[in-house]
Amino acid sequence: MHRTITISLGLLAACSDSPPANVAGDYSMNFTNRENGCQFDNWTEGDTSTGIMVTVTQSGGDAQAIVQGGVGAYVDLVIGGRTFVGGVSESRLDATLIGTRAYTQSGCTYTFTAELNGTLSRDTLAGTIEYRPQTNGSPDCGVLANCVSRAEFNGLRPPN
Repeated sequence: MHRTITISLGLLAACSDSPPANVAGDYSMNFTNRENGCQFDNWTEGDTSTGIMVTVTQSGGDAQAIVQGGVGAYVDLVIGGRTFVGGVSESRLDATLIGTRAYTQSGCTYTFTAELNGTLSRDTLAGTIEYRPQTNGSPDCGVLANCVSRAEFNGLRPPN
């Protein structure tokens, strides 16, 4: 009985050490706005954006996802960056864009962090992006203190 458990645990550990999938490529992404917990202006749940180009580069388990073109310039203007930095574990890409553009609302000062979490299946990357304000903790921050606004995405890259 103990040998069976030991062997099973050993096999389970071996399976979790799989090398990262190759997520690199130029993706044509589609986004759908979901809940707007942060009450962003111009954010309507269910609105979609299509054909947004995102380039993912990878070195081993490290990865970057860079929003390209006019949308990338817009993201850079609004958030203060367009590059998500993170890693790949098996077929999962987890990356964060730490915004540098500061906003002020009464006594509240804040920036945004965007967290991309996706899974690759063949040549399709799908998942979510969650936008969270990083505040100075002022009571003037109101809903921004603990909110999340979320979008879903899926994107296709040319076959490798």
